[in-house]
Amino acid sequence: MQAITTIGLDIAKSVFQVHAVDAHGNVIVRRQLKRRYVIAFFQKLPPCLVGIEACASSHHWSRELRALGHTVRLMPSAYVKPYVKRQKNDAADAEAICEAVTRANMRFVETKTSEQQSCLMLHRTRHLFIRQQTSVINAIRAHLAEFGIVAPVGRKGVEQLLNVVADSTDKRLPEVARACVAALGIQLRTLKAQILQFDRLIMTWHRSNETSKRLDEIPGVGHVLATALVASVADPKAFRSGRSFSAWIGLVPKQHSSGGKDKLGSISKQGDRYLRSLLMIGALAVIRYAKIHGTQHRPWLTALLARRPTKVAAIALANKIARMAWAMMAKGERYKEPVALAA
Repeated sequence: MQAITTIGLDIAKSVFQVHAVDAHGNVIVRRQLKRRYVIAFFQKLPPCLVGIEACASSHHWSRELRALGHTVRLMPSAYVKPYVKRQKNDAADAEAICEAVTRANMRFVETKTSEQQSCLMLHRTRHLFIRQQTSVINAIRAHLAEFGIVAPVGRKGVEQLLNVVADSTDKRLPEVARACVAALGIQLRTLKAQILQFDRLIMTWHRSNETSKRLDEIPGVGHVLATALVASVADPKAFRSGRSFSAWIGLVPKQHSSGGKDKLGSISKQGDRYLRSLLMIGALAVIRYAKIHGTQHRPWLTALLARRPTKVAAIALANKIARMAWAMMAKGERYKEPVALAA
């Protein structure tokens, strides 16, 4: 046990796999551990390097093992996969993790705090409720359309449909169908109340975090995107530059370059889909405002909209917003208006 220097830990729900080696790469331990014995096993070891794939519950185990004095590094599973030899099983995965964590050019995932994960849970739960709300609205519209009852698109249209359902004198809708759609209406109102409650919780978290309040000053970044950025990025300095951060979100072009010829395609869409969608929504809001109130104070955006479609310009602006957000998080600065805007 005293000779162990590096451990590959393949985590799971109940049975974990351990692959431990010494300084010369000789295998010292290769065994399974039940969940309840993991902490006791690592308590007996001297401080060593522990590699874990960045997956469900990995941040929890990283915090637990760091508290015991170990150095824990999380890695994307896609970067560990090339080190798996032939067949895939828990033992092979743990061995691959142990090998990958020692590579000098490996990219690691910073461990999130429990507060950051709590904020992300707020966002994910709210996003789930929004998807459920959309599903219920579509169901209400589709069911009533079967009886020839339709309404305009939008919130008022749904309210019109629910008013028809509540009107027992309207004979277009059979009683069984009325009961079904009425139940969907109750579900819709419950979801709306829950979404509003989570909006308030996100706003409370935003007001309690200094970095989030600074990010809110960027045009196109509201409290929802600001809190999502702070919760998703454990350490902004883990990224070499703003472009690396933007690439992590998936807002840079895919490359198919070879033989010294650069060939760039559409954006890669790799990384965090939720952050990318929020950045796109913020960029479209900035463009919509600029088109209404004029773009003479934003020459870069004016020239871009003159030669590119709106959504292409929105991608470029989202990329720019992401880079500004990274710079502000990494350097602790506040948003500075461009010279053209300040004039």
